[in-house]
Order: sequence, then C-alpha cells, then structure tokens
Amino acid sequence: MTLQVTELACRQGRIGRITLDAPARLNALTEGMLDELAAVLARWAVDDSVCVILIDGNGEGGLCAGGDIVDLYAALSAGDTSDTPTRWFSKEYRLMYHLHRYPKPVIGWGHRVVMGAGMGLLSACRYRLVSADLMMAMPEIGIGLFPDVGASYFLNRLPDGLGLFLALTGARLNATDALRVGLADQPVHNGGKPALLAALQQQHWSGDPLRDDSLLSQLLDQLDTPAYHSLPASELARHEQTIARLCGEGRLTDIVARLLAEPAECAWWQAGMANLRAGCPVSACLAYEQLQRGRHLPLKEVLAMELILAVRCCQHPDLVSGIRSRLIERGSRPVWSYPSVAEVPADYIGQHFVAPWSDHHDPLALS
Repeated sequence: MTLQVTELACRQGRIGRITLDAPARLNALTEGMLDELAAVLARWAVDDSVCVILIDGNGEGGLCAGGDIVDLYAALSAGDTSDTPTRWFSKEYRLMYHLHRYPKPVIGWGHRVVMGAGMGLLSACRYRLVSADLMMAMPEIGIGLFPDVGASYFLNRLPDGLGLFLALTGARLNATDALRVGLADQPVHNGGKPALLAALQQQHWSGDPLRDDSLLSQLLDQLDTPAYHSLPASELARHEQTIARLCGEGRLTDIVARLLAEPAECAWWQAGMANLRAGCPVSACLAYEQLQRGRHLPLKEVLAMELILAVRCCQHPDLVSGIRSRLIERGSRPVWSYPSVAEVPADYIGQHFVAPWSDHHDPLALS
C-alpha cells in the first residue's frame, strides 16, 4: 500500500486522514496511488460521519515531489504513446478536479518538497498549510513537459507575470513566497502536526459541511503558528517588480531574452535562469500558450485542455528525452527537438492543443 488511510474519532464525528506513503521517492504519485486516493475520497464524500479531511505525506522529504513518471517512461519507450498516457493523466486530472470541488473541508499539510503534482494537490485543498522549510516549484520545463495538474488555472491567478516566470524557470518558492502570493494559507511548525490532530479530535463536528468549514476556520486561526519574522526571507519580495516588468506582456521570445539579459546576481535568480537555459524550448512555448488560452477558462475546461497537451507531449520525443536525462540516466544532457524558443514553429505548438480523440469521446468525463 502506498497510502495510509485512517479515521480519527473526535468528540463528535470523525476526521479522515490520507497520508501519502512512499517516502523513498518523496511520495511521488503513482497510478495506483491515484486510484486509491479517488476511491477513499469518493467513499468519505458520502459518509456523514466523516466531517473533515487531512492530506499529508510520510517522511521528512515532503508532501509530494510530483507524479512518478518512471512507469510512464517505460510505457512511452515501449511505444505506448496514447493508451497509458491518456489513462494516467485522466486519473490525475480527475482527482484534482474532484478535490477542488470536494463537498467537505480538506486540509493539505505541505511540508518540505511540494512540486508538480504535489503543488496541484495542495492547491486543490480548501486549507493549505505549509511548513517553514517548504520548497515549492513547477519544474516541468526540465523534463519536456508543461506545468499541468491545473496549473493553467492556479498560475494564472498569481500576480502579473509570475505564473509564466515560474513555468519558464522552475523557480523554487519558500514558505514566505507561497504565503505572499496566495499559494498557501497559513504557516505551521515543522513538528506541529500532532497538535493539529489533537485539536481536530477535540472538536465537536456537526456533519454539516458549511458549519464544519466555519468551525475548522476558527480552529486553524487559534493554532500555534510560526511568527512571520521567523520564516525565510521572501525571494519574490526582492524580485516581483522585476518579474512583472519582464514577464507581464510581450512575445515569448522577447520575454525569454529579457529574462536572460537581466543583470541579477542573486543565486535564486541565477538558478532559475540556468533552468530556463537548459530547459526544453517546446515546454517554454507550451507554457506560454497554455497560460494565454487558460486565462479565462473554468477549471473543468483547463483540465480538458491540459489532458490534450499531456497526451500530445507523450507523442513527441522531448518528454522521453527529458525523463531519461533527469530520472533514468541522471546527469546526461537531454536532446531537445528545437534549440531555442525562437526556432519552435507556431504550428508545431498548435498541434499540441488538438485533441487526439473524436469530439464524441471524453476521457476525463468530468461531471
């Protein structure tokens, strides 16, 4: 089993706790874990005695480092570029959609590494708690993919230019950064989970989701939390005006050129620029286009668009090359289809947004 599922008795009602339990791989989500998560959440949604849900991760490494794409790589390498990717990403996006719309309050405990699918998972929770040692990012440009799991939705709700900046650079945000831009709601002490669980169990839950949501909000307001001055200094506070100026508008080629030419000596900035230089040019173009197209779309349409993009990426060589380089033959250099964003044809990017299935077939089947 790669999930620990427990129901904790309270003074009235119960708490459902789901712990991602694959610490050796930083709790990266496998297809089996997606199935387990979906089944447990579906069962608790109609169980009147379960009033609040907590999602966390086992081990010190983090909540979730993303999707476990090694199995996906095996399928792609064997020539399965349609069935497995469609099934895998459909399960992932369906889970995110249902979690965003879950009928009961859900707490996400985001400690240490929260990346890719982990960031999507946390973003879908009603209450997003983050530890002081948080390291949050959407690093897909490094493997030839794009920021998915609903990123076209939540990155577009960040301050001007920041969503695109994170997509292009895979920049790592700390707890203060995440709180500053609304990607998290409340800081928590690294060892504060037992206190939270005890407080939850002492509560008289009503079984009415609206009432319980109000009770939970009050409970979290009373939780002992780190003082803001004790958290890491915000990198975004130093750079957000520069990011808005460089990424707020314009063609992608101009934005990339401006970013790489910016004379910032900060190590955090330079790490992001190194990711951009080494990253997949097609991924950069897809990220730019997905954020443009997804700007005013509801979540359901965002996920439908991202499913098409994900399956299309599986049908092109960059993703296989990126996964091989980063996860299989660590240290090798990926071979990208195009050497720069300026050389990626517009029609090649456009093809990624065309569904590989008929108009009568909906793999997601979101209600």
